[in-house]
Amino acid sequence: MKNRYFRHPADSNPLIIQAPNLRKLYFSRCPKTGIAQAEVAAKTLASIPLSRIYVSGLPRTGQTADIINRNRGIPIYTDVRLNEIKTGFEGKPAGDYFAATGHDRYNFSPPGGESVKELQNRVTGFITELHNVNEQSVLIVTHEETLKVFAAYFEHLNADEMMALSYKNCEILKYSL
Repeated sequence: MKNRYFRHPADSNPLIIQAPNLRKLYFSRCPKTGIAQAEVAAKTLASIPLSRIYVSGLPRTGQTADIINRNRGIPIYTDVRLNEIKTGFEGKPAGDYFAATGHDRYNFSPPGGESVKELQNRVTGFITELHNVNEQSVLIVTHEETLKVFAAYFEHLNADEMMALSYKNCEILKYSL
């Protein structure tokens, strides 16, 4: 049986999937706290024989993976399909994004951004390929909205259920793969 671990980075949201289980870890946006939380996650994952780590294209996922991977030598692969949602509001208050997309955040693509549906399609492509990875244990470091897509996939959630998900820092969940 293959194990898949998904993890949220120290400055975003880690998701850990272990086939047949999914575990998820989340970290605060505070770098000092996030690093400490990544250290705790590294200790939690230390006994798991990971054979590959995937990170998004954003630096904080790589930083978190590096902390977890310290002294382990696990190959790290970057896959931009794990990136957080493209809001089109980068550098602006989150409230502006939610105000602009609140009428239909699942289907509406703001200028320069993507809808949650587009994010879901992007991440589902990664999940489909993940089923074919011939490794026993894989760690994936990604972001909160991306984690919601993983949860929806494994829990068979509809769009409203997926978008209503929320997570606590360092929360661990398990799903069948």
